Amino acid sequence: MALGGNPVFANNKNFKETPAGYRGSVNGGADTMSAQAQFSAQQLQDMYSKPSANASQTGRMTYDDVIMKTVFTLTLVLVGAALGWMVPALMWPGMIIGLVLGLVNSFKKEPSPVLILAYALFEGLFLGGLSGLLEGLYPGIVVQAVLGTLSVFLVTLVLFRNAKVRATPKMTRFFIIALSGYALFSMINFFLMVFNVTTTPWGINGMNIPGTNIPFGVVIGLFAIGLAAFSLIVDFTSIEQGVQRGVPTKYSWTAAFGLTVTLVWLYVEILRLLAILRGNN
Repeated sequence: MALGGNPVFANNKNFKETPAGYRGSVNGGADTMSAQAQFSAQQLQDMYSKPSANASQTGRMTYDDVIMKTVFTLTLVLVGAALGWMVPALMWPGMIIGLVLGLVNSFKKEPSPVLILAYALFEGLFLGGLSGLLEGLYPGIVVQAVLGTLSVFLVTLVLFRNAKVRATPKMTRFFIIALSGYALFSMINFFLMVFNVTTTPWGINGMNIPGTNIPFGVVIGLFAIGLAAFSLIVDFTSIEQGVQRGVPTKYSWTAAFGLTVTLVWLYVEILRLLAILRGNN
């Protein structure tokens, strides 16, 4: 499996290693035979005649679990976004609380549905406020950003399902290095904006590349969208590994949270790129 990637999956051993409950299956052969000896021939025949239990019946995570919980969390994001759109002031508490809850959920060993759903709601408040603000400046930008996010998600999903792109260890190491560099740049740019070192509303992103009329933000934005797209591939790989290894169904909440975090990041990057392009016209 690919190493690293989304910290939601990278910090959870259930998506990287064989669950502890399955490690004793090889050494437990003698115990199994001993247990079988306690049943009559008819009882054993009846047991073998029964249909095999599916993953959900044995308490293991399935793709359906992940899909349903992801839809649930994204629905709460939309609910929060509607509230943030109507009350823009909610954007700031949504941003702060959403960030805190995102970090808490990312590093928790066991998933907490309540905290994950709370993250979705508060992150929605932030997205709604930000989207409403930019929509007022650049009409139609939110629809464009939503369509862009859905397009990138569907393309990456199709490529993954057809085995065209995989999160190999080599590609994932490059991704981690690139992501770390982008995170450092974003932090520096944020402080430059806070202390008014730059005069553009997007900091360095709003400045033109020397000798051109192209803002740095266009190149950096496309790079960030590429990182978010590959992060989706890493997420899909982690979920596939989790299902194949039969992790407990409760970790479908972790998978849903990881996908939600990546989709929120992707949407924000596309929205920012469109705002920079529209503002440069």
